[in-house]
This record gives sequence, C-alpha cells and structure tokens, in this order.
Amino acid sequence: MNRRTFVQASLASLITFSLRAETGKHAPRILLRSSWQVVNIGDVAHTPGVLALIEKHIPEAEVILWASGDLSPEVAAMERTRFPKLRIVKGSIGANGKASNEELGEAVAWCDFLLHGSGPSLVAHKDVAAFEKYAGKPFGVYGITFGGADATQRELMSRAKFLYFRDSVSLAKAKSDGVTCPLMAFGPDGAFACDLRNDAAATAFLRANGLEDGKFLCCIPRLRNTPYWKIHNKPMDAEADRKHARNEAMKEHDHAPLREAICAVVSQTGLKVLVCPEDMSQMAVGKEMLIDRLPEDVRKSVVWREAFWLTDEALSTYVRSVGLFGLEMHSPIMCVGNGVPAIVCRFAEQTSKGTMWRDIGLGEWLFDFDVESDLARLAPAVVQMAKDQVASRAQVARAQAFVKACQRETLGVLRQRLDVRYP
Repeated sequence: MNRRTFVQASLASLITFSLRAETGKHAPRILLRSSWQVVNIGDVAHTPGVLALIEKHIPEAEVILWASGDLSPEVAAMERTRFPKLRIVKGSIGANGKASNEELGEAVAWCDFLLHGSGPSLVAHKDVAAFEKYAGKPFGVYGITFGGADATQRELMSRAKFLYFRDSVSLAKAKSDGVTCPLMAFGPDGAFACDLRNDAAATAFLRANGLEDGKFLCCIPRLRNTPYWKIHNKPMDAEADRKHARNEAMKEHDHAPLREAICAVVSQTGLKVLVCPEDMSQMAVGKEMLIDRLPEDVRKSVVWREAFWLTDEALSTYVRSVGLFGLEMHSPIMCVGNGVPAIVCRFAEQTSKGTMWRDIGLGEWLFDFDVESDLARLAPAVVQMAKDQVASRAQVARAQAFVKACQRETLGVLRQRLDVRYP
C-alpha cells in the first residue's frame, strides 16, 4: 500500500466512523487473542504493544483481551495501569461451540473481529479455529514467526483476512508451504510498540547499584533452550534431557563473546554494564556465565540484576541506557521501538525471528552465533555502538521510522477490515 492509498483509506475510515455515530452503529469491537506466558518480559510485551497500536491508529475501537490461563494478577495490573479500561477474559471454546465461561462467551458474541497477536507461531490456532467455526466472524494475524505447520493449520491461516509475519524468512516459508491468504506481508512484532513504564522502580534500582543515566549498557544472557522444566519446577523428561545437554555443550561458546564485549566496554569506554534477564531463568545464567567469569577489575564495573522484573521496569531501565546487547530478541525490539540502540545475537534454536533485524535495516547489528566469524566481530561492534552514540541513535531512528511506517500501514488494513464488516 502506498502513501496516497493509505491516506485515502484512512480518510474513508474517518468518514465511516462519523456515519456510524449518526446511524447508531457501534464502534469497532476487537477481541485480541494474546498474552502467551508471563515468565518472559518479551512475551508480556506483545500484548501492550498491540493495544498501544490500536489505541493510536484506531482510537474509536473497543478491545477485549482474550488472555491465556497463566496471565498473572501482577501482569494484568501492570497492563491496566497503562490501559485502565482494559477488559480481560480467559478460557476456551469447546467442541460443542460453547465458551468455558460466561465472560468469554459474551466477548465472542460482542466482538466484530478476532486479532491474533504476535508470537513465535500461530500460538492460539485452536482458539482461532473454534472462533471461526462457531462465531462465524473474521480474523487476522499480526506479527508472528512461521516455521511450518500441518495442513489443517495452513488451511486455517489461508482463511485469515490478513497474515503479517514479523520476519521475511517466515513470510517466504508460508508462501512456499502453500498458505494462500490473500494478504500476506511483513508486519513488525507488536512488542515494538510497547511503551510501558515504571520509572520509580527503575530509578530506585539504578541508584541502589551505582548506575547513572546514559552511563551504562545492558547485556542479556541466554541458554540455547529455555529451561522451562526449571522455571516451572517440573521433572525432566527425555526432551528436557536433550535440551539440557545442548545447553551445557554450548553455554561457554555462546557467552564467551558476551564476556569479551563486556571487558571491552569497561576498558575502552568507561561505561558500566548491567547484566539483566528477559526470562526467569536468566538471572542464574548471567551469574554463572558472565559475572563469575569476569576478571576482578572488570567485575567492579558490572552490575548483576539478581531478581526478575516486569516489562515496565525493564523498559524504564533500557531507555536510560546507552544501548543493549545479548542473546535475546524482545528486549532489543522494545529498545529499538523506543529509540535505544540494540544488538541482537542469535542461534538456530531461536527460529528465524532474529532475521527481522535485517528486515528493518539493522543487519549490521545482527550476529549469528552459529557462524564462527560473527563471534569475534561482536565486541568491536558493541564498543562502536557505545562510543559513537550520535551515529547509533541515528541508525536506530531510521529503523524506528521504517517500523512505524509498517505499523501505520498494517493497522490501516485492520481498520479497513472493520469498516468493511460494518459500513
């Protein structure tokens, strides 16, 4: 969609909204299926990001969040601080077509459109399929990764009003696998729009640990496979044993370049480094693989975040930093969405999502840890990002502008779909 077409579509939507008001039509009603888990601040960020996009680009719309069962009261309270009117339902639609609780049933009957939020796949494909079958209403998908699916799921995706993939590799895979949705395109991960804040908590933590605004970088460790068995305190099965063995085999390989970068930052820039988590397992990983293995003279300038945090405090910390680097994806996404430089290090176990850095123009800040030549390039790149902050911020601004343009276009499409249903 070009700029002229987008402007015309937006104007048409505004006119339609005015007509609705005059004729008594209700405002557009969106049921957002999102909120996959709360053990990772990046997974949490998907939901407020998409909510913020709807608020900005379709302000007349009403939204109910259809959340997964493990959405905690703490995370829900954080989201409602930013979105005070947010209504949240949970549950599922059974084989008989009935919702598992009255609140979900009312939300399904109330809505005009189901929007599946960002995630590592079509996470809630069973819920989407049941919604389509029993509610008979349209749905769309916003900013997912696609690594393949069975025929039933591909057919479901083909019936979507639109499919937005958060990386071009996923888009190409969907096309090659025969998904035939009429509108398939690149669409940024919803977490780019996350704007949650807890400035008081961030300020208190930074002061308590001797970190000053604009005088530190953030670093995030990660194992090849997230140890969910440990996070959820479950016995290890054969698959967990396999993943644990892979983690143990690769953890020194993957964290040695991060330590080298930390040492280079401390010695060459005078900045400090905050080792912090994106998921609940990473405090221990950061202590073992980074903090405890640093030279004593370097360790004095490195702070270990010992406790887990929520998305709002993390983002309030990131925006006070010079930048971020590490082995995770969504903290960099939130950084770039808020104008903060961020380097992504990835490996095969993380699927294709990291390749979005090339899609948004940050290929120079993408490092593949399965490619040995990339390991040695990391430390110089982190130092350069930290030293030349003017150039780094300019680079982020260009990527951010591209992302925002994509957001305008993709939300424009959603708005059109709502107008088509309720002209």
